[in-house]
Amino acid sequence: MFTPSRLVLARKRRGFTLTRLADEVGLTAQSLSNAENGRQVPSMETLTALSEVLNFPATFFEQPDATEISLEQVSFRARTKTSARTRDAALSAASLAVELHKWFDARFELPRIDIPTLNGRMDPELAATYVRARWGLKPGAGISNIVHLLEAHGVAVYSLPPEHSDVDAFSFWLDGKPFVLLNTLKSAERGRFDGAHELGHLVLHEQVLGGQKTRTEEKEADAFASAFLMPTESVRRNFTCSPSVEEVIHSKKKWKVSALALTYRLRELGVISDWGYRRAVIDLGRMGYRASEPNGIIRETSLVLKKVLSSLRSSGIPYGQIYQDLHISPSELSGLIFNLAIVPIEDGSGYPGENQHFAAPERSLRLVQ
Repeated sequence: MFTPSRLVLARKRRGFTLTRLADEVGLTAQSLSNAENGRQVPSMETLTALSEVLNFPATFFEQPDATEISLEQVSFRARTKTSARTRDAALSAASLAVELHKWFDARFELPRIDIPTLNGRMDPELAATYVRARWGLKPGAGISNIVHLLEAHGVAVYSLPPEHSDVDAFSFWLDGKPFVLLNTLKSAERGRFDGAHELGHLVLHEQVLGGQKTRTEEKEADAFASAFLMPTESVRRNFTCSPSVEEVIHSKKKWKVSALALTYRLRELGVISDWGYRRAVIDLGRMGYRASEPNGIIRETSLVLKKVLSSLRSSGIPYGQIYQDLHISPSELSGLIFNLAIVPIEDGSGYPGENQHFAAPERSLRLVQ
């Protein structure tokens, strides 16, 4: 049976306008609109053409309605020039991530959700301190891996497919479950800040809807992330008054943040003056720290997804079962799971081989029977 919403999801996922897709498959825009609105069932020939152009199996269009993630649901932080089509494509990827998470959730006991929702009851600095204390983090300690930390407290963390370079990251609550999608094309340090920023939205703005966040809400999430990753006590203890740019570059490794983020935090805490901040930003820009992060850290990835793949393999369930059950391509799946398994390998299991540096999980998840 044909499901119209699945066609809309696939079209938006590939960034097609209705008119362009109609042209690609040899239909009129009106005919395609009729199909998307349930007024007309496409022929098998048309479904085959749509499948080829959109790179979704024909069976994808026969599945029940997927969960739609709308702009109004998310904390959507994107660059101002990002087109509506790009945003729709990213939100469609989020819908597929939700479907994937349901597949995992039905088979594994995933970490319990422990994300406090403060909704404006604390300022960002205090909220960050509260969450750190609630999670048992030492007051002055850095965070070794923000993705692992979010996952340990029940956040479903997935990667944005690589074509979404204009979308920084976004988060949302769905049926009481927190989701974060991260851009993996930026520096690892920026990715860590994005993860903490989205945690800030989940904690501070759970009841705030409206899609594109206001400047105030974005500043609050930034302030939360800064305080969460770089606690006041730790930063003050490690710096004297007016540190040099060289000291900043050396010390940023302690908190695994960008040189610019640390410099901003130093101004925020009064360790450097406004003039010193402007001077440092100029110097860091000349050294390449505005466009990238020279000699940066290794990008963080998902531990939960590694455990899931390892547990599936141990249970004799082939990797291909996931994308077959979801009716998506292997590349579509890999784009959502940090490319932990890029393509099926020779034994047909689709799991990373030894030469693909697949890290064994610290503790396997229990597969629900």
